[in-house]
Amino acid sequence: MRLAPRALCSAAQAAWRENFPVLGRDVARWFPGHMAKGLKKMQSSLKLVDCIIEVHDARISFHSREGCVGMRAPQGRGKIMQRLEGEGLKNVIFTNCVKDENVKQIIPMATELIESSHRYHRGENLEYCIMVIGVPNVGKSSLINSLRRQHLRKGKATKVGGEPGITRAVMSRIQVSERPLIFLLDTPGVLAPRIQSVETGLKLALCGTVLDHLVGEETMADYLLYTLNKYQRFGYVQHYSLGSACDNIERVLKSVAVKLGKTQKVKILTGTGDVNVIQPDYAAAARDFLHTFRRGLLGPVMLDLDVLWGHPPAETVP
Repeated sequence: MRLAPRALCSAAQAAWRENFPVLGRDVARWFPGHMAKGLKKMQSSLKLVDCIIEVHDARISFHSREGCVGMRAPQGRGKIMQRLEGEGLKNVIFTNCVKDENVKQIIPMATELIESSHRYHRGENLEYCIMVIGVPNVGKSSLINSLRRQHLRKGKATKVGGEPGITRAVMSRIQVSERPLIFLLDTPGVLAPRIQSVETGLKLALCGTVLDHLVGEETMADYLLYTLNKYQRFGYVQHYSLGSACDNIERVLKSVAVKLGKTQKVKILTGTGDVNVIQPDYAAAARDFLHTFRRGLLGPVMLDLDVLWGHPPAETVP
């Protein structure tokens, strides 16, 4: 039996956690400081750049901000636009690089911005150079490949991966358009030197901006569960056939592990000798939970709803 979202909410709402415990979590350890070299190289390349495309992940529209020409958006586009415009940001396009949705709008918009810019004084040069920036694993390379498909009918020019760190350095120029002649610079993902809060770090981690093992897959799965319940996004219940929503990560991961057949043998020392016991593989279940969310199989989820509603996390990193 499948429960409607209202039934799911009423069945478990009394047990929802009001906040997520963040004390003792070392955000600085999650986001190592190796990005300074890439940032310095990007800054030195700015003199060759006519325009910058800043790619955001709309699941963390505001925490993935590094104005802005490309943005992947699962939901709440109108409210996101209103919030960004209130901060003075314009020229925003919502894209889906898997389906090439709205990607064709980017080159005309960028061309118009370049040609109307007061700092553009290279009339003798008939080509444009655009730099693509954003946090790690936000989809910069996917955007470049999508632009090439749309404008050049060509395949991949840059490697795409499901984890941060695929693009290590500012690459050679990649052609994405013939008329006008436009080249893009792919760049390594960079983050602000200081993460605003532990919750901000967890949101960034859920969207793949850092290697999972640095944060801990079960910790990330627990924060994901907390967030899904908080915003009444119960797609995980139907996806894993759980029967009802739950706010206990151990119970959820146990059910996921059993459903997927992910178990492991654990040796227990007893008074009469060693005994092998079959237990759920919680780590494997957590990985599946995270990957399912990242593939969009739990439905559209925006982790920044608290910011959109005007209630950002108060806790900050000292």
